[in-house]
Amino acid sequence: MAGTNTLTFTDANWDTEVLGSDVPVLVDFWATWCGPCRQIAPTVDAIAEEYAGKAKVGKLDVDHNGNSAMRYQVRGIPTLLLFKGGKVAGQIVGSTGKAELAKLIDAAL
Repeated sequence: MAGTNTLTFTDANWDTEVLGSDVPVLVDFWATWCGPCRQIAPTVDAIAEEYAGKAKVGKLDVDHNGNSAMRYQVRGIPTLLLFKGGKVAGQIVGSTGKAELAKLIDAAL
């Protein structure tokens, strides 16, 4: 379901891959049963390709990684959080377009 540059985040690798990253990280909180999550997936994959080497882009399945979702009070999906320096630097809740995601990442670069 993910593109070649779209990472898979888990509760186990969260601190290393997201909080410890030296580049901005866009995390798509999603679930397999979520229609809007499936709808936005190609956009997230396109952003991952476009920002390869400049930012990390990945997905976290909330059904299998509930600790990270609860930690950031993700109550609705899709929720996209941008992390910079281990802290939330931006948030989009619900389906959105590529331009909005690019603007969110560009602000953190």
